[in-house]
Amino acid sequence: MNNKIYQVNASQSFDETIERIKAQAASHSFRVLHIHDVRATLSEKGFEIKPLKIIELCNAKYANTALQVDITVSLLMPCRINVYVNENGEVIISTIRPTNLSKTFENPHLESFSTHVETDLIEIIEASK
Repeated sequence: MNNKIYQVNASQSFDETIERIKAQAASHSFRVLHIHDVRATLSEKGFEIKPLKIIELCNAKYANTALQVDITVSLLMPCRINVYVNENGEVIISTIRPTNLSKTFENPHLESFSTHVETDLIEIIEASK
């Protein structure tokens, strides 16, 4: 497993997993900004894939802090959690680790901050699986 990505198998159905993530995000002071239904979008163009949704999340406190440290962090915003069905029919939840992304900016002030964001994202995922 790539340690740049945090990934788990869900024990619920695809749709139930999405609903659990939405509820858990709210309990961690994250707002769901948008859910991209990649399968539906590609299907409109004649491409068929297994279910895949990208959930965009934002915690205003974290967003404000990140932007105060380095405005270019906005390139990585908002946080994303993916839910998809793999080739074995398993529902997978994944996110890229903010601690890994923060290294891109070579700013020591982002390191501890990204750890807090990552902890919350992992808690949301763990509680949703």
